[in-house]
Amino acid sequence: MRYYPVHSGYPPYTRVNPAIEAVFAEHGRGGVQMPPKVYVTLVGNGDFRTMPAYIPALGVAGVKIVNVHPHNRARGLPTVMALTVLIDVETGVPRAIVNATELTAMRTGAAGAVAAKYLASRRPVTLGVVGAGRQAEALVEATAAALTIEEIRVWSRTEKSAEAFAARYADYNAASVPIERACDCDVLTTTTPSTAPLVMADWVREGTHINAIGADAPGKQELDPMLLVKAEVFVDDPGQAVHSGEINVPITTGLYNAGMIAGTLGEVVIGKKGRSSPDAITIFDSTGLAIQDLAIAALVVREEDGYELPFP
Repeated sequence: MRYYPVHSGYPPYTRVNPAIEAVFAEHGRGGVQMPPKVYVTLVGNGDFRTMPAYIPALGVAGVKIVNVHPHNRARGLPTVMALTVLIDVETGVPRAIVNATELTAMRTGAAGAVAAKYLASRRPVTLGVVGAGRQAEALVEATAAALTIEEIRVWSRTEKSAEAFAARYADYNAASVPIERACDCDVLTTTTPSTAPLVMADWVREGTHINAIGADAPGKQELDPMLLVKAEVFVDDPGQAVHSGEINVPITTGLYNAGMIAGTLGEVVIGKKGRSSPDAITIFDSTGLAIQDLAIAALVVREEDGYELPFP
């Protein structure tokens, strides 16, 4: 068994995006095993989640354990940390332990890039960004590898954070703007931990594609439920989305129901589903799938040496 610390030399999005697109296609064809992620709540602190999967086409099986601890910034620690364990399909022997903390942000960014590639109605794009943390960076970088970005409009609860984010992406004509202006775009990404809607339906124009990333646990939501009702919502996985995606709160309040889901991203990738017209508003409701974690971990294992660990 080998340990892959992945402190540097992350695989580029030119390789990550196609790997994530390929496993979504496998998901769309029904070619994976992937139980819904399991949440364990650490009351007053955060939670951790276990995410198992098997991708026969890649010969890859394993599980990721990932935590979300919102108060970690004050401790000087990442709010999200993760490990992925890959096992040998024939014997069950652990093959690799991969530091998946940065890879988690990357594979989520790549999923948004894949969704924008298939669902954005205009090229090139003005990119709206709501939230200016590490996940927002990953969405920008992954999207830039898939589409031409003409302009970035970023909003954050903290203006200083938005200005710093804009400075990092000055090559894309990035600017800190009011949230209504950020929502006036071709592709909108939302990456906040909000539990109340931030993006109002009236702010989003026809033809916009939205990558809704922040809602990844029960009770979280970033979008006005009326926006979900009038849009075409594509999910990464229906079971996870109903439980903990952007649609979870509107479902519990009766404003939305699972029958309104337009399809999965995997179905979009294989051409089974897609936007109905150039003027439709589309939403990708991303909760994060274990197959994404296995795909990016497999890239790392192929390209890095790692360190040998004795086992059993």
